[in-house]
Amino acid sequence: MRWIVGTSLRFRFIIIAIAAAMVFFGIDRLRHMPIDVFPEFAPPMVEIQTPCLGLTPEEVEDLVTIPLEEALAGVDGLDVMRSKSVPQLSAIKLIFEPGTDLLRARQVVQERVDMVTPSIPSWASPPVMVPPLSATSRTMKIGISSQEHSVIDLSMIAYWKIRQALLGVEGVANVAIWGERLEMLQVQVDPKRLAERGLTLEQVMKTTADAMDSGLLPWSDGAVVGTGGFIDTPNQRLHIRHVLPIVSAETLAELPIVNRDGETFRLGDVAEVLVEHQPMIGDGIINDDIGLLLIVEKFPWANTLDVTHGVEEVLARLRPGLPGVEIDHEIFRPATFIEISIDNLTTALMIGCVLVILILGAFLWEWRVALISIVAIPLSLMAAGIVLYWQGATINTMVLAGMVIALGAVVDDAIIDIENITRRLRQRRASGEVISLGRIILDASVEVRTAIVFASLIEVAALMPVFFMEGLSGAFFKPLAGAYVLAILASMIVAMTVTPALAMILLRNAPLKRRQSPLIKPLQAGYQAVLGGILRVPVTAYATFGVVVLAGALIIPQLGQSLLPSFKERDFLMHWLTKPGTSWPEMNRITIQSSHELRAIPGVRNFGAHIGQALIMDEVVGIYFGENWISIDPSVDYDETVAKIQEVVDGYPGLYRDVLTYLKERIREVLTGSHEAITVRIFGNDLHKLREHAEAVEHALEGTPGLKELHVSLQTEQPQIDVEVDLEKAEQYGLKPGDVRRAAGVLVAGIEVGDIFRGGKAYDVQVWGTPEVRNSLTDIENLLLDTPTGEQVRLKDVARVEIRATPNVVKREDMQRRIDVGGNVEEGVALSKVAKEVAERLNSVEFETGYFPVLLGEYAERQKVEYRLYTFTLVAMIIIMLLLHTSFKSWKLATMAFLTFPVALVGGIIAAYMAGGIISLGSLVGFLTVLGIAARNGIMMISHFQNLELYEHETFGPDLILRGARERLAPILMTALTTGLALTPLVVAGNIAGHEIEYPMAVVIVGGLVTSTLLNLFVIPALYLRFGRGTAYALERTDGEPITQVNPA
Repeated sequence: MRWIVGTSLRFRFIIIAIAAAMVFFGIDRLRHMPIDVFPEFAPPMVEIQTPCLGLTPEEVEDLVTIPLEEALAGVDGLDVMRSKSVPQLSAIKLIFEPGTDLLRARQVVQERVDMVTPSIPSWASPPVMVPPLSATSRTMKIGISSQEHSVIDLSMIAYWKIRQALLGVEGVANVAIWGERLEMLQVQVDPKRLAERGLTLEQVMKTTADAMDSGLLPWSDGAVVGTGGFIDTPNQRLHIRHVLPIVSAETLAELPIVNRDGETFRLGDVAEVLVEHQPMIGDGIINDDIGLLLIVEKFPWANTLDVTHGVEEVLARLRPGLPGVEIDHEIFRPATFIEISIDNLTTALMIGCVLVILILGAFLWEWRVALISIVAIPLSLMAAGIVLYWQGATINTMVLAGMVIALGAVVDDAIIDIENITRRLRQRRASGEVISLGRIILDASVEVRTAIVFASLIEVAALMPVFFMEGLSGAFFKPLAGAYVLAILASMIVAMTVTPALAMILLRNAPLKRRQSPLIKPLQAGYQAVLGGILRVPVTAYATFGVVVLAGALIIPQLGQSLLPSFKERDFLMHWLTKPGTSWPEMNRITIQSSHELRAIPGVRNFGAHIGQALIMDEVVGIYFGENWISIDPSVDYDETVAKIQEVVDGYPGLYRDVLTYLKERIREVLTGSHEAITVRIFGNDLHKLREHAEAVEHALEGTPGLKELHVSLQTEQPQIDVEVDLEKAEQYGLKPGDVRRAAGVLVAGIEVGDIFRGGKAYDVQVWGTPEVRNSLTDIENLLLDTPTGEQVRLKDVARVEIRATPNVVKREDMQRRIDVGGNVEEGVALSKVAKEVAERLNSVEFETGYFPVLLGEYAERQKVEYRLYTFTLVAMIIIMLLLHTSFKSWKLATMAFLTFPVALVGGIIAAYMAGGIISLGSLVGFLTVLGIAARNGIMMISHFQNLELYEHETFGPDLILRGARERLAPILMTALTTGLALTPLVVAGNIAGHEIEYPMAVVIVGGLVTSTLLNLFVIPALYLRFGRGTAYALERTDGEPITQVNPA
């Protein structure tokens, strides 16, 4: 250390130039760092979706999901595998261990999928890998509506223009469209008209497919695309192009099916040929009417603000070319929350910095001394920021919070060096000794540096447990701890290099004696009087702190626990689930009604809802599942508006509904795959028994204090029309079961027989039944089927047609079926209390062999994190104890200091109790920070006592304690006040956007600072007087010569 300080003094101008260059470079680099509200908190995930036309959930599970799961099990790094099988769709989510290379994982998964794809039934589409998405992938929800255009026209505009343009924005992974009605030509066959003309459904399908350039029926001539070829004339080659004359429904209707006895039968004679859209698997509602909802999703490595601004720029360019199309891009815009959060936190940081500067100026007084400290603070933070930039980090609220809580240590580093240098310069000048300025600065800096290094190491060790957090909590808090540690290490380097260099340049002729702060002497005089009394009768101080500790001990059992707080987003989502089996029109009606009521609330700006599924999107649900999204104006009262929204939502009994913010929903989804704060997940094989066990658990949990919205997940049975062919009856007509299924499938579900390519776009051509033949159970029973004899037979004459119950969804985790019982916690109720009560009641429920429950959710995550946190806190305490011994060379002093640290935390406990009584993970990090600050001040105080005795030959006793404490008063007060005032804006602003995690942390730190400062000023000196005799001589001098004794100024 002596060499580092000496070299910095020798090459001081080079050091200053390097520091200036670093600031210039840092400002430029930090301006280009990505900005987000939180760090990426979801583990690497790969999702595979497989459309399975016409299959029920159990068929999807048996034929598609299970084969894929068996192939994917055992993939390297796989942590959890979850799947959902819903009508016509299988979705498998593979969640990998943190740190897994996502792109490599996707490659391995794709190889496994390719191996099993040939064994999947041919009517299932090839499995599709969903693009990689971030934890908060939804970057924007855009409502598209129009009074002039049909929804089909809007869909084509959205699909071919808006979506394609948005996919060109850097960072956009996917743009899903809810409610899209893709324009296609439909041949809606009427079986009665077929019978009247003696034609068959197969003839209609083959005629339509053969007329296309590209038919899709493998057994028709249209499956072979005819080539145009070319001809060579004597002097040129001419290529031949065939132009398809079918460009409209009218031209398609004129296609001849057969010519019989001079009479031509055309498609229009047996079918309605229309421009229509596909069967709907979902829909979009925009501001009280049917429209389109576009959801823009981003890659994990993309910057939310950059993606948002890029999307908005594209929309601004498109608007002039889309007359009559209304585009609302603020239905959900998380960038607004990010901007508000970063602005609020930046404002708090700026106010804190101003207050820090004022405190430094008031205590240091001499402008040169204050300037050196003020320069060291941003320089240290800038150095930490540059390291974060090199690491590829994101600027987010957690990183900024780490910088804020490190401010106290950074200021302390800057203050201790320059304060000791200033004090030594005053002493030397007062004594008249002729010693070079460089030697004074070198000795003064090295004198305190060893203690500062140990103090800094103790602060780093105090936060060491955070680096061992796993899962979601680790993803949140590791960036905070990383920024904190980097800032401390950077400040230590700055204090050993830049601070001595600046002191050498600025303090050479500074009139330090005349410019001592007028605050110092009155404070020292008052402090010396109080401390003198305590040293004479220390029992008073011990008793006072004993009472404070007792108060803290009594408060601890009354504190509740939570994982993370609610976030003050101004965009809300409401899960809107009706009973499985609800129809598409009914779901639209209920959703539009809720839109009317929600938009009537003052401050609600807009409404957008998505119902059911969209193509290749992460919502694997039935048509009964919806999400309503609204945004509220920043000018209205947040809590009052949320209460009104909740009141409207509660007015829909019979639906499962809730009100969440997107971040809260995503956190829960990452934790458990569900949307509830507390989830009991039950595993087993038989769906009926799983349901029975789930209902038993629900019954046991009913009436749990603080638990609301208790429900069994909507894994129930819904009505389904079963068609079972009677082989004997079918044989009489020459039909086979497959013939019946295929013919009925065409009339009820439709089949794509070809494509028309026009203007670079593809339009489906579909054969379907008319709506009149597929409206009711009776219509299905009376479906007319062609037979080999040319006659037609009703479906009910060859098959049993009846309504039966079938599962609406089959959920699996790690290759076992599962069902959830979930609930949320009432506002203001401690999550821990509710979770403990749930666990006790769950123990009273009996489960059959092969069926077992697992308690999941935010509390379970917190318990897992707390176990690791407490385990590594114990390790950290051992390290701190060893560092204390290494610093003091005395087990007695080390033990004394160590035992006082918990007392410093009492203020944080009392502050947390007064601020709501809930301890979150942010609060726990705050306690670790207070522990580090208390250790830092304690080690500096005791080291100063030892230095006075060992190197300035003060006799051990009350006078030494009084002098040492008096000289340490200003640095301790400056550290406490700067740290406290830096965090005061967070505390005063309260729980606003961007402060949700930092606010409880700041409350704990500010409260802890009060007790830790009083402890260091009044209890540590008394304890050192009692236990410190003879300990100074155990130290060994490691840097330079002893400082010559001088009379204190």
